[in-house]
Amino acid sequence: MNVFINRALSFFSKPEWWYHVLMMPLLFPLGNYYFIGTRYFDDTRVCVVGTAIIFVLYWISVILLTLTVRRAIQWFPDVRQTLPRSLVMLVLVGLLTVLLAVFNVWVYSLFPLTGVRFSWGAVQPIWALGLVFDVSLCLTLTMLYTYTKWHENQAETELLKREALQHQFDTLKNQINPHFLFNSLNSLSSLIGEDTERAEQFVDQLAKVYRYLLQANTRDLVPLRTELDFITAYINLLQTRHGSSLQVEQAIDPALLDSSLPPLSLQVLVDNAIKHNVMLADKPLCISIRTTPGGQLQVVNNVQRKTRRFETHRSGLTNLMAKYRLLSNTPVSIEQTEVNFGVTLPLLTVSGVLTP
Repeated sequence: MNVFINRALSFFSKPEWWYHVLMMPLLFPLGNYYFIGTRYFDDTRVCVVGTAIIFVLYWISVILLTLTVRRAIQWFPDVRQTLPRSLVMLVLVGLLTVLLAVFNVWVYSLFPLTGVRFSWGAVQPIWALGLVFDVSLCLTLTMLYTYTKWHENQAETELLKREALQHQFDTLKNQINPHFLFNSLNSLSSLIGEDTERAEQFVDQLAKVYRYLLQANTRDLVPLRTELDFITAYINLLQTRHGSSLQVEQAIDPALLDSSLPPLSLQVLVDNAIKHNVMLADKPLCISIRTTPGGQLQVVNNVQRKTRRFETHRSGLTNLMAKYRLLSNTPVSIEQTEVNFGVTLPLLTVSGVLTP
């Protein structure tokens, strides 16, 4: 019983409940005065019967009208579709009101105490009254819906902004990541004594990586070729430390090199693969960076999960997805199986980037 009551109460929003509750004291006396006349106010029995009839008819009408309005909203859900949504809503509600007026007069005629007889003359004035009610109802619901959608959009925009700031913060942390720098210096120290030429190459790549990291926070998008140059240098540094336990291949369509993506996107995905998977010489972590026939960028790695679970409040991948939601309507796609984990990034153009 409680479940039924809760569902019934939740059918209408709080503003809708207030609207209907406030309309009842106005419509009930007017409606019954039209149908029954002054007998509604003079005869207690007639007043009780008339009130009961109009109460049931009112809520039947309101529920049907609300369902009709909601169907119109489903057809035109965008805030920018207010005009066609309102017109369709008004037409549907008007047609339903015509039928409900006939039904209401017929129901009144079933109760002899009311003295109502079914006739088209009794129906026609209700159509005029119903038109006023329909316009009022449609305008009210349209304003409520528009305000609700605006409020939701504002909340979503604020959430995306916070996530974007988190992404910028994570990017800033990557710029000064002491763990990565410490490991790089250790690798450099080993190379200096073993292979001077490789040590010089390592220094050049390390400088390239940190130069890119320091510049990344100043741009929303970078060309794919620039991101690939960075990730190649970054992977070379990682492979100097991990050796054959980390294998990375690239298969990029040259026609897509001028497409754009958020800076450090590939670093996020490479770091995510390394963070969550075991890397051993006899069980290497294999990462594939490739473009798809549909013009997207895909990063796939084999799955060999670490025993230890990492608890993080916000992952780099989550923040990258938030960054994409701010820049484009095309979402980041994630596919995971027992064997592989893949992330597909849309490649963007200036015309495909959302503007505030």
